[in-house]
Parts: sequence; C-alpha cells; structure tokens
Amino acid sequence: MTEDKIQVLLVEDEQTLAMIIKDTLDAQGFSITIAPNGEAGLDEFSRRKPDVVVADVMMPRMDGFEMVRRMRQHDRLTPVLFLTARSAVNDVVQGFEAGANDYLRKPFGMQELIVRLRALTGRMKDNEQQRQPARPAAGWVPIGDYLFNATTQQLQLSGITEQLSYRESEILRRLADNNCRVVNTRDILLELWGDDSFFNSRSLQVFITKLRHKLARDPQVRIVNVRGIGYKLVDGSPGRLT
Repeated sequence: MTEDKIQVLLVEDEQTLAMIIKDTLDAQGFSITIAPNGEAGLDEFSRRKPDVVVADVMMPRMDGFEMVRRMRQHDRLTPVLFLTARSAVNDVVQGFEAGANDYLRKPFGMQELIVRLRALTGRMKDNEQQRQPARPAAGWVPIGDYLFNATTQQLQLSGITEQLSYRESEILRRLADNNCRVVNTRDILLELWGDDSFFNSRSLQVFITKLRHKLARDPQVRIVNVRGIGYKLVDGSPGRLT
C-alpha cells in the first residue's frame, strides 16, 4: 500500500542518474519524488514532508549543503543522505555539520543505497531486522542523570526530551546495553552502515561526537574511545551502569 512505502525526496541534477535511482527504488517498494536542484528540493520538501531526503552535493542554483542548512532551520528530524563525488574528510564533516545523517560516495551500489535508506528510516527488511540485537522492552533506561528510550529514540534530562536520529539512538543503545564493556567499532559499522570502510569510520566518529555533546550535561557520563578496538559508555554515578 502507498502509505506503507518509504517516501523519498531525491534531489539530483543529473537526470540520467536520478531516473536510474527512481526506477530501482520504485521496484523495491519506495515512493520517489525528484527535484533537479536545491531550490526545487526545498519546495518539494515543504510540500511533501518525505520520510527521508537523498541529495547531491554539487548542484546548480543551490548546493546540497545550503539546501540542508535551510531545511534544518525548520526540521531537525527528517534524515538526510548526501550523494557526493567529494570524498575529502573536510567535505564529509561539512556535510554532517550542515545537518546530514549519512552520505554515500559516487559511484555507489544501489543495494547499499537501499540498505542505508531503510536504516535511516528505521524500516529494515525482516531478515535484516533479525540480524540486529533485540531491543529492550519499550521504556526508559537510566544513563547517569539521563533517561534513554531506544524505542522512541529519545533522550531526557530534567523533564526535557531530545529526539535522537536513528543512528544516534542505535549507537547509544549498543553502548548502554554493554554496561561499560567495549563495543567493537567494526561491529557497529557493519550493523549500521553495512561496511567498515575508512569513510564510514569517520562518519561514526562524527556521531560519537554528537552523542558526547548531548550527554555533556552530566559530567559522570562519558563515551570513551578504546583506541584500535571501539567505544564504551562510562557512568560514574552510584548504582548506574557499573
């Protein structure tokens, strides 16, 4: 049914590539709207409220970075994936600072794009869901002075609730579930990104930095980098995560 399809806004100025992506995703049960540049992308985003945005970086009239910056002034939650031929680390970081949740370098495999989109929207295929560790029952888990709900992807402190992105929530869940034990970087990358390439490792580091900022109001809570192995969540509060 149409309402069950993942609604994708594809902002891409290369018409041939845009049609290839559209035809492939249509066949996989997605619903695709195409915009040829950043200005048109903003209009379609306001009109259609998609589940996820896929945007090229280099486009005429308005590039992808500027389009997403403007989107984020009004919408902080809709996931955004950049398609880019630019692979320099600074470009990747700039994309995340603009408000992106993920990126994919051109050329890319269509199956990888499909996996990324389903992960960003939290709607994996059944066989992909079965590979993920089981979620705890819906409810709030203490992390220092915070409360974390992996089901609703929310982090709460002193009655103030912050909505996490899918990947932020999934990373934090893995860290919290392991109670001060190290979570292997490669495991996180394979489960949430689909591969453990250098650029995806840099992407994970950006998400870890975001989570550290969001947990910074409780100095007892830290995400520690265990060099060459992975990350662990450390909570110095009495009776918590020990």
